[in-house]
Amino acid sequence: MLTLNLLIVEDEIRLRNALVHNIPWEEHGIEIVGQAGNGREALTLIDRRRPDILLLDLQMPEMDGLSLAKRLRETDPLLQIIVLSGHDDFEYAQKALELGVMKYLLKPAGDEEILGTVLEAAERLRKEWDRRHNSEEIRKKWMLHLPHLVEEFIKGWLEGKYESWELEQKGRDLQLELTPDTRYTVAVIDMDPLSEDETRFSHKDAPLLQFSLNSIVKETFQRVACWVASDATGATVIIFRHGEGEDSPAALQKTNALAEKALNSVLTCLKLTASAGISGTTGVAEEMNKLYLQAVRALQNRIVLGDNLAIPYREEAGEAASVTPQPNHEKMLEIALETGDGERAMEAVEAMWTDGMNKAESVETMQEQILYFASLFVRIIQKQGWRVKEVAGDDYSYFHNHGRFTAREQFLAWTTRMVRAYLGYANQRRKRTSNETIAAILDLVENEMDQEMMLHTIADRLYVNSSYLSRLFKQETGKAFSAYVLERKMERAKAHLQDGGRIMDVAAAVGYRDVSYFTRVFRKYWGVTPGEIRGQ
Repeated sequence: MLTLNLLIVEDEIRLRNALVHNIPWEEHGIEIVGQAGNGREALTLIDRRRPDILLLDLQMPEMDGLSLAKRLRETDPLLQIIVLSGHDDFEYAQKALELGVMKYLLKPAGDEEILGTVLEAAERLRKEWDRRHNSEEIRKKWMLHLPHLVEEFIKGWLEGKYESWELEQKGRDLQLELTPDTRYTVAVIDMDPLSEDETRFSHKDAPLLQFSLNSIVKETFQRVACWVASDATGATVIIFRHGEGEDSPAALQKTNALAEKALNSVLTCLKLTASAGISGTTGVAEEMNKLYLQAVRALQNRIVLGDNLAIPYREEAGEAASVTPQPNHEKMLEIALETGDGERAMEAVEAMWTDGMNKAESVETMQEQILYFASLFVRIIQKQGWRVKEVAGDDYSYFHNHGRFTAREQFLAWTTRMVRAYLGYANQRRKRTSNETIAAILDLVENEMDQEMMLHTIADRLYVNSSYLSRLFKQETGKAFSAYVLERKMERAKAHLQDGGRIMDVAAAVGYRDVSYFTRVFRKYWGVTPGEIRGQ
């Protein structure tokens, strides 16, 4: 079932907590992506989390619900807004409906009525997506010719082909706003491999599916400041433009949310999954090649983490600040190694071998080829900030003793081992980075037990998206994040109660402001009340 995102905006904290915790949203494919106590706080969350459905109170401080609804309707006509208000007033209801509010519920509405209304909004949204992106419409768009000059310019920009003055001139010629101070992030989206039981499409339909993906992303982001194009492999690349007042963490949070929204649109329209890789930093126009390669490398991690996921790039210690484009097969090898594509790296080595060593007809020419390959590996390894000896292992001695190579086949075997050694070393560092991320999460849970622990909050603090963090956490710990947090809170609460702590103090110590709600959760988890544990 496609998961849709719900944001709750309610200034009464007890009611807001009840809406979040008392309704089984997850069982019906609804995920709570945030909660806000006023309109201005809601605007910030909406910009970063990009919810599909909004459950909205009208009477709130700083910005009332009608003002918020009016502002949101101008920017996102597909957002489903449900009003939950204590005002039984025809004028309020009429104004809400004029603003495109889906339904006006009166407090105190029951949980079943609220859940039913949200599910109705979800179904309405799914039908609208189907209407906008049906397969026949996409097939017609596939026959249209995309603006060739802009497409070719963006491909060259991603590959780092242009100097600063060329970017400025070409951007001006193509009427693209390439201002010097603009910051960018990049997402690369590609269709996931087809499952064996897929009957509507085959591998021969790959160009059609890639075009369909590109069309869906373009339509999804019509109102977003970005450019959408295809790269040399056919994957869809999104270049997001960010405003002057938007700092790097906020820009990355928004990029993660938008990438997840694009994947949901693809799943709804094509009934197939796609995955996205996201750059780890923001950059100016001259740094586009670096941002693009970061996104490509992040996307490669779906081999480990699975499909249908937006994956942020995690920079490793000592990594080079930029990537210098290389020509032909040499560049193909460099990109393949940096993105973890072993098969393509081997193809590049074979092509370079055919053009070089196989054509060497003298000892001097062969020695030059050995120096070339050895220096190439040194440059690629050191560019990552790694030590050649650590990567090469037992094969390190060949770098400073070329006389050990006595046959072409011996040297070819060494180059093959070096490719495998590089990929293996890179994989170990990626795992180490993942372990450090999980360790940071575990520390946050233990040290901030008295706070409300939501996956989206933790993800924001680490500048990644929640879906990626959820998949990574379960892969590394074997438990869902919410289950782990509940387990640690209940263990801590039990220990405090057995030490004689007061129930009110214990509830606050593990992040529950409502003692009665804490009691219900504790009893459901342990089978006894806090008072009974304390008495023991």
